[in-house]
Amino acid sequence: MGSPVIIHGHCLPRYQALYDAFTANFVERGDVGAAAALVVDGELVADLWAGAVAPGEAPPWQADTLVNIWSTTKGVTATCFAMLVSRGQIDYERAVAEYWPEFAANGKGAVTVAQLLSHQAGLCGFRRSARVEDFYDAHKAAEELAAMEPFWQPGSNAGYHAITIGLLATALFEKVEGRSIRQFVADELANYDISIGLPAIRAHRAATMIAPPHMGTEALMTELTQPQMAALANPPLDPLLPNDPAWRAAEIPSANGFATARGLAHLYGELARGGGNLVSPDVLERATQVRYEGPDAVLGVPARWAAGFLRNVSGLYGESEAAYGHGGWGGSFAFADPDRQIGFAYTMNRMGTDLIGDPRNISLVASI
Repeated sequence: MGSPVIIHGHCLPRYQALYDAFTANFVERGDVGAAAALVVDGELVADLWAGAVAPGEAPPWQADTLVNIWSTTKGVTATCFAMLVSRGQIDYERAVAEYWPEFAANGKGAVTVAQLLSHQAGLCGFRRSARVEDFYDAHKAAEELAAMEPFWQPGSNAGYHAITIGLLATALFEKVEGRSIRQFVADELANYDISIGLPAIRAHRAATMIAPPHMGTEALMTELTQPQMAALANPPLDPLLPNDPAWRAAEIPSANGFATARGLAHLYGELARGGGNLVSPDVLERATQVRYEGPDAVLGVPARWAAGFLRNVSGLYGESEAAYGHGGWGGSFAFADPDRQIGFAYTMNRMGTDLIGDPRNISLVASI
């Protein structure tokens, strides 16, 4: 960069390494606008932001700048389900079809709530040619997916339901709770400054997503299998979709969450302390229990799927085997480490091309 980056916020001296890594992400790794936050035992020990909300002579990133977090949204959705289980309204081990009878079609009658949330239902995409607009009518899309023949025998494999898990999840959630996940987040997680989609009242705070030329979901893999094609390339997703008013208006609780790093860190910080006021400790244990371990049939990388959360794999969230969270396309991520009672989050607007192992993420995690 032409001029030194100015880092805003605060960071306790003990976490100077995080401050340095965050700074280096701008100086050495191309960040344009970003934020990072660390909560330890309920205390916000680092809350950093820097850069600009868009390319060029754009306004500076603020303390409350929101950004689309892509699949980091999935951890929020997993938390909503854990809250519902804690309240006795749904059970991870019960069949989805008990709450949603139509879901039983085409041999899916035994699929449990936990299997659905851990990407084992085989509904990773549509079988027909789809358009992005199909994701904007969540109810219609969910009905079609529920009636569909799965891409594999449910429970025999797991493959990342990149977008469809959000559509299925909110349909199931609404049948059980009465509110959609979007409404539930607005009502129950307002303190964490997270929304599904971007309500007009929050729009002025949103950063613009930036991506390299020719970047799209279909480029994540070379030769696509049928499930990969369905999940990642039907339709291919443009990384700049979050700048589109139609995307921002939709309800896609797998991919169109808008949040601050601070809010996400507080959310995971609460979970890291045994669930806090959100989730009972016994339910949190079930929510984060590994439901599938092995190669992911869509992403082609090792995965340890819990009930909507990704359990730590390949040191993604540091050294703790017990850590869990979720990351998003392009680089955002948030996680809880219950061993050290920490919640951490990183949000940014300049998307990277690494499916896993974004150098910005590796550096931040190593620093804490």
